[in-house]
Amino acid sequence: MGLKLVNILALLVLSSLASTTTSQFVFDVTSSIYGGKPHSDISEGLASAWRDACASESASKVVVPSGTYKLKQATFEGPCKAPVEVQIQGTLQAPKDRSSDTWVVFRSIDMLTVLGGGTFDGQGTHGSKDGDIKDIRFSSVTNSIIKDITSLDSKKFHIGVSDCTNVVFHHLTITSAADSANTDGINIASSTRINVTHTNIATGDDCISVGEGTNQLLVTNVTCGPGHGLSIGSLGYYPDEKPVVGVTIMNCTLTGTTNGVRIKTWPNSPGQSTASDILFEDIVMVNVENPIIIDQNYCSGDEDRCKHQTPSEVQISNVKFKNIRGSSATLVGVNLACSSTVPCQDVELDDIDLTYYGHEGSLTSQCFNVRARITRVAKTLACANLPGLPSDNSPPPPPLYDYNSPMIYSGAPDCNSYWWPRQSVMVHLLISGLGLWLLKGSP
Repeated sequence: MGLKLVNILALLVLSSLASTTTSQFVFDVTSSIYGGKPHSDISEGLASAWRDACASESASKVVVPSGTYKLKQATFEGPCKAPVEVQIQGTLQAPKDRSSDTWVVFRSIDMLTVLGGGTFDGQGTHGSKDGDIKDIRFSSVTNSIIKDITSLDSKKFHIGVSDCTNVVFHHLTITSAADSANTDGINIASSTRINVTHTNIATGDDCISVGEGTNQLLVTNVTCGPGHGLSIGSLGYYPDEKPVVGVTIMNCTLTGTTNGVRIKTWPNSPGQSTASDILFEDIVMVNVENPIIIDQNYCSGDEDRCKHQTPSEVQISNVKFKNIRGSSATLVGVNLACSSTVPCQDVELDDIDLTYYGHEGSLTSQCFNVRARITRVAKTLACANLPGLPSDNSPPPPPLYDYNSPMIYSGAPDCNSYWWPRQSVMVHLLISGLGLWLLKGSP
């Protein structure tokens, strides 16, 4: 109930931005002042319109009307003197041969709204394995909402979110070909109180990926597929990574993805880090490979790390998988492969119901370096390779904390106090007002 309250309040909060738009100054990129025209490059006109809007001491709106426009690159830089709305009604097309690692960036802005039903067309057809490329970046953006837009065919990652606070992404459509490399839908890192809700993602990589330094992330009502699932990580690749704390992913549906809900960390980590207070709840799987997975030997794209056979040093703790049901496309429905150096602590499997309709064998599960608390889970999915785990509401075993053992257990997690928002968050939710549009019938 606490999390749902946070979600509702956060969205209600975000709507006060809509209430500030009743008396806006409008800066239309196709006006005679800025000279934008369909099928031509509007980079200069858009930049000028943004500068004027950002300098306005009253709420303002930058408008890109219906039509198709070329856009070489755009930087929306703050701070601005008043709230600004960027209304994309048309389609913005990126150059097919661009070399920059960023196409559109929103940076250092408070009270930003991006909406309009338009499309950011990256014109990338096969993805990319080169560099830290993100088509749309939100950097140091606060108290803002991004809704009702489409990101199509990114060159690599679709949307990158970093160093942001109190931002809602609502009703987005993110699409790339299933075989396009590294086309993550939304990548979130070093950010606090981010909400992703009512969003459809179909890509060639993770629908949502959560990087280091992420705190109080809430993902709800997301459909994912094709793609690589909803992932925390990969973590443990760089030294001095900040903790990931308080991630909730709930009421989501995954269809035909190569993973379901996943935590992934690199072996041979250059330093110690942590990921904790994580909840996956009310998830539907439709023919999903690896529906529930912790992979602390993740080696995609850097197989040399695995040759050293050095376990990951990312400590994973207080993780709950609750009410996850549907169909698995692989025989292993639950795979918890934790680090032997820092075994997973306080992992719970509760009310897991998966089926397998293939002909290669029977559905099973496997767990390594973890002793999970198991409730209402069939034996085949209850760490089948580890006999004697508690199940069916039986009490947990005595605490066990022995790093010389391949398994670790430190009692059932209890994070009820965590899920209630802090007082400062409640105040923000009540006064910032970014979501009245939800009460008017928004999906």
